[in-house]
Amino acid sequence: MSVNELYQLWSQDPYFNEATRNELAAIKDDPKEIEERFYRDLEFGTGGLRGILGAGTNRMNLYTVAKASAGIGKYILTEGEEAVKKGVVISYDSRHFSPEFAEIAARTFTSMGIRVFLSDELRPVPMLSYSVRYHKAFVGVMITASHNPPKYNGYKVYGEDGGQVPPEAASKILSYIEAIEDIRSIQPDSLEDAKNKGLLTYWGAEVDEDYTNMLDTLVIDRQAILNQKDMSIVYTPLHGSGNKPVRRILKKVGFENVYVVPEQELPDGAFPTVETPNPENPAALSMAIELAKKVGAEMVIGTDPDSDRIGVAVRTVKDGVETFVPFTGNQIGLMLLDYILDSKKSAGTLEENPFAVTTIVSSKLAGAICKYYGVELQEVLTGFKFIGERIKLDDEFGNKHFQFGFEESYGYLSGVNVRDKDAVVAAMLIAGMQAQSKERGESLLERLDSIYKRFGYGFEEAVSFTLEGKEGVEKIAGAMTSLRSELENAKNLAEAQSLMGGVPIVAVRDYQTSKRYVFTENGIDIQPIDLPVSNVLLYELGGDKGLDWACARPSGTEPKLKIYFGIYANTEDESKARLADTKAKVSAYVQSKL
Repeated sequence: MSVNELYQLWSQDPYFNEATRNELAAIKDDPKEIEERFYRDLEFGTGGLRGILGAGTNRMNLYTVAKASAGIGKYILTEGEEAVKKGVVISYDSRHFSPEFAEIAARTFTSMGIRVFLSDELRPVPMLSYSVRYHKAFVGVMITASHNPPKYNGYKVYGEDGGQVPPEAASKILSYIEAIEDIRSIQPDSLEDAKNKGLLTYWGAEVDEDYTNMLDTLVIDRQAILNQKDMSIVYTPLHGSGNKPVRRILKKVGFENVYVVPEQELPDGAFPTVETPNPENPAALSMAIELAKKVGAEMVIGTDPDSDRIGVAVRTVKDGVETFVPFTGNQIGLMLLDYILDSKKSAGTLEENPFAVTTIVSSKLAGAICKYYGVELQEVLTGFKFIGERIKLDDEFGNKHFQFGFEESYGYLSGVNVRDKDAVVAAMLIAGMQAQSKERGESLLERLDSIYKRFGYGFEEAVSFTLEGKEGVEKIAGAMTSLRSELENAKNLAEAQSLMGGVPIVAVRDYQTSKRYVFTENGIDIQPIDLPVSNVLLYELGGDKGLDWACARPSGTEPKLKIYFGIYANTEDESKARLADTKAKVSAYVQSKL
């Protein structure tokens, strides 16, 4: 159907509720807005849906959620009777319409004869992942748009291992969704019918307890926590789903002075106290920092709406002035990696064949840390589903033992019973690390500096270009095509230097073509890349330690082209200076392509 035909259908057919029809009637004289809402179906990627709330095929609403659920339901039905019996676990966060989307998904599944376990209140991503394994379900669904602005919501799909569905399963699901020609053919059960069929079960307290007990087994250096149980911590859930589980685990392991920011404690999809509910942005922790100053806390932590990301800031005094210094996602990851491996090595509890996992755009210092402790480090593509996949292949079905996984975007995981990033376990580990540091008479800032002194200085940053709507999608695609075309036209090392604004390029990895271009003075050596296909270009820049890099990739969850940088040197000043120079040159060059 054309854009106008779809608009007429959605704005007039009684299948769509009155609120939908009224919303669309209000834009009848705005052809650009009509096109934005109906020029395509909301894209179902490898992780599911994410989009702006509103009426239309390219928006998050009851009907696009029901359509996605119907496609997943068809996938479950084709996988056999056992898959149908195992069913689907559903949870949701605090965003606008999250409970309604969770319920329509549940009612769509039960209308197809599929068993559903629906959370009896909002619960975060890690608990959804855990609950899939707890209930031995075949699929999990999490209603969330993570840290996006309030106008967004989303729909993430998980496999029976508790990890996000792999590309093969996502491709099958997409084919079933696309096969639904008429959305009006989807007829969800009423809530009463779903219950009467015996297919809808609510889950809650029993999983809360089991999950919390599991996290308690992952404590590192329990004695340090007991010795520092009076340590003050300020926590903010940023109006999201982390409030109860984070406070529950901190209390269970022994922390007695946890203060919660009252203005940000309760769920609120408008996220009224922050510009965006993203703990990557230090401004999101400002209210927590103010409370910390009042109560004398040394550390603040904050989790995003679905509690899979966490931010941290610690108190310091310089020249008599009290300030709180935020850590980057990489710095938190490096400290936790060193904390876990050092503590286990010292206690003699580091398992045989240990491994850790990080992503291609995370800090390269992770390799030096793992090498020091005799731990294998695996690098995967951006996206925590790939970290979860390595746990499944090498720990669950292999002879290796997973220690820790992290990505630069403030996502961390310890243990094997959750297969997505988990800000709840991260909160516990970060608090424990702070307790251990106090036992040693050092701050977390001093702990980080110790890591730099042992393994070298390295700093990473990222720049994002936000381009929303149809035009934005086209510009981002065009920029990646232009960068890739220039790469393919470069014939030697001299020509490679023009690829990214004059930075010194040694090699380029094109994950879309699975080729690594190694430039020499006389030509190019092309090598294969053994990772899944992805629209990513990673530029190897050499540097003092041979680790410098820059990377360009479209975000998989937001309308952004993201550019990452990592620069490594023997001194802090040198690393930061070269990072600033590289960032300026590369950012300007990429922006010229948009």
